[in-house]
Formats: sequence, structure tokens, C-alpha cells
Amino acid sequence: MIALARPVVADSDLLKDAMNQKPAAVDIATGNEIPSEDYCDQPYVVKLTDGTWLCTMTTGKGHEGQSSQHIVSCRSSDQGKTWEPHVDIESASDPEASWVMPYLTTYGRVYAFYTYNAKNMREVIATTAYARKRVDTLGEYAFKYSDDGGMTWSQQRWFIPVRETGIDRRNPYKGAVRFFWGVGKPIQHNGSMYLGFSKVGGFGDNFIASSESWFLRCTNIETERNPDKLEWKTLPDGDDGLKSPQGLIASESNLTALSDGSLFCTYRTVAGHPCHAYSRDGGKTWTGSAFMTYGPSGKLVDNPRAANFVRKLTEGPYKGRFVYWFHNNRIKGWEGRNPVYLLGGTEVNGPGGKHIQWGEPVAVLYDRNPKTRISYPDFIWDNGLYITETQKSIARVHRIPDELLISLWKSAKAEQGGAARSATAVESKAE
Repeated sequence: MIALARPVVADSDLLKDAMNQKPAAVDIATGNEIPSEDYCDQPYVVKLTDGTWLCTMTTGKGHEGQSSQHIVSCRSSDQGKTWEPHVDIESASDPEASWVMPYLTTYGRVYAFYTYNAKNMREVIATTAYARKRVDTLGEYAFKYSDDGGMTWSQQRWFIPVRETGIDRRNPYKGAVRFFWGVGKPIQHNGSMYLGFSKVGGFGDNFIASSESWFLRCTNIETERNPDKLEWKTLPDGDDGLKSPQGLIASESNLTALSDGSLFCTYRTVAGHPCHAYSRDGGKTWTGSAFMTYGPSGKLVDNPRAANFVRKLTEGPYKGRFVYWFHNNRIKGWEGRNPVYLLGGTEVNGPGGKHIQWGEPVAVLYDRNPKTRISYPDFIWDNGLYITETQKSIARVHRIPDELLISLWKSAKAEQGGAARSATAVESKAE
């Protein structure tokens, strides 16, 4: 049985706990800044074959959603201490290009996937003036590529043929205009690339009024070098994406793969808890909507309306293990993103296949101002774990002390029986 959620804890109380934790979490002010124009979001990094870090991000002058918003890349040869000047992937003078995510192929090409306001719409049908003016979460799912490690990008852009589904037809344009964005950095799985994204049903008081989580799979991106010939599929099958048990928000899906070929994802809601789901058939179908749990007792994970990301570590002493980023409180709005916690996860056997058994929360990052919103991380292993993050105005990279990682894996050593009970609760909700 799933344990009752713990009470809401003020972020200032959690902040004190993070600072006093042994070993202490990392103060983000000590990190190395990644250059931006002003607004900055989603600083995601791929490590090139020569060890260079290539970072892509959404940036612009002013705040989120202003007309100069566009996407750039920059490079670092010293693990994020210093960075080369920005290279535009899309120019600030062109229509809005946002929410860029990089993908490094096995042969060295880097693709950049992003939302592009292709028709240059200047407003949309919405219930508030603010939402009407936001034109950065609509248009075409676009991509460009670089064959020289991000020093230049293709002049041409391509559009992905995203399948129309029920939530598209329910939007104010009946699907003629698509509302969407993505934060789930693509992964390679069984020779294909998978990318998580969110479809939007409409805009309202809190900007996004309704959303579902979806995925794109490209089956031949590792073998086909002609972008016109890439093969795309929108998943899951059918007319409905992944949803929340409570509320109309189910967005920012984030993926990882298990050793038996299964897929695992997390996504955010407005219920004070994130969701998780497993797919045993390559993303065609998923277990039913369920709040994420951790520990042998199956406690509910607490998280506000904020990104919650899962990643598998593919290098170093923790290769094959998992980390999960969240905020450990159930404030239901946009706040409560400070401090940041991690769970450490390991694979266990359970009904239907492999599952991830999560340990106990460990604070990893904080800012001394309780209202700072730390979010949209990436995880890079380079003789140690580095994490990028942004507060929408400053992006930084942080080396995570080994002692913090060790404490993650100590807490992840949960009883197998508890793992099986938690897994059974998820698989019993399978659709």
C-alpha cells in the first residue's frame, strides 16, 4: 500500500535542512556560470568524442516569452569553467525558437530539436492577456544539425511530422495550430532515438491550462544521414497521451531505459506529486497514470509544478544506476524549487520486468534565497558528476562532491521485498 504523503513543508525549512545536511548540499552561487543573453533555460550538454562539452540553451533579452527568444550553443574544453562565445542555432531576429534539446549520434553529428513559431504568429486564442502574447510554445517541432561539434549549424531546418491526436483537436484551433514544448533530453534506446515532449490543449490563467505527455521515436537516426529520410513515430499509440490521476496537467515527460529493454518516464502534475510510468513495448503502451513512489514502503514523492528528471549514469563507478531530480515538497504552484533533492535508484526485478527501486531523498543543490527557482538540469559524467541548472536568469554548472553521491547509494539499498511491493502497485494499474 502507498504511504500517505507527508505534510507540505515550507521551502525555507527545507533550505535549512539542506545547508545542515552531512554532507551538505552545494550552494549554487559556487558554480561556474554558463553565458546567456539574459533569460536562459534548459542548459543541456553533450560530451563530444574529444571531451569538449557542447551546451545548447534557450535564451533572449528580457524575460521568458519575449520576442527575442531564440536558441544558441556554446562550447567548453575545461568542464564548464569557461565557455566559447555563443553560436546562433536560430537568430533572435527570426520567429521564436525555444526549448532546444541536443542529441549526439554515435557517428558524431549533433541534432538540435526545438519548438519553432514557423508561421510567426503574434498572438493566440487564450483566456488571459499574458497567455495571448506567448507564442513560444506553438508551431512546428523543428531540428537542425551540426557536423563540426556545434561550431556551425545547418542553414536548413526540418520539421518533424508529429501525429495529430485528441488534445490537438480540442485546442482552440482544432489542431490547425499545434501547442507543445519539450524538456526531455533525447535518449538512445535499441538503436532508436526517443524524445519526450508535452502537447497542450489550451492556455489560461496559469499559462498552460491542460497538457499530456508524449514521445517521438526516430528509428534510423543512427544510420541515415539524410535528414529528409529520417523516420518518425509519435507515441504512445492511440489518441491519448500520459495523464495525471488528478488535474489536467501531465507535462515535461523525461525518459530513461532499463537493462531488459523497458522504458521508464517521469512527468510533472499540479497535484503535489509527479507521475511515473513503464513501457514494456518500446513506448507503444504505458502503465496507467500513477504518482511516483520511493523507498521500500512506497512513499509518495512530493514535487511542485516543476521539472522532475530521471537519468541513467552511463560512465564511472555508478554506471547503470539512476538519479532522479525533484524538490521534495508538495507546493502545488510554480514555487518551491529550492532546494533540489536527488534519489538514487537501482534496478530490481518486479512484475512485468525490471523496475527502479529508489532510495531516500538527499539534498544536492540550494540557493540562500528561499524563493530562487532552480530547475531544468542536465547531468554529465566527466571523471565525476556535474549538474547544470538554471533559475531562468543565470545558468550554472556544478561539480557534485563524491560524498553526496555515496550517500545516495547508501540510501538506495532498500529491501527487495519493498521493491516488489512498490512495483506491483505500478503494474497493477497497467492499461
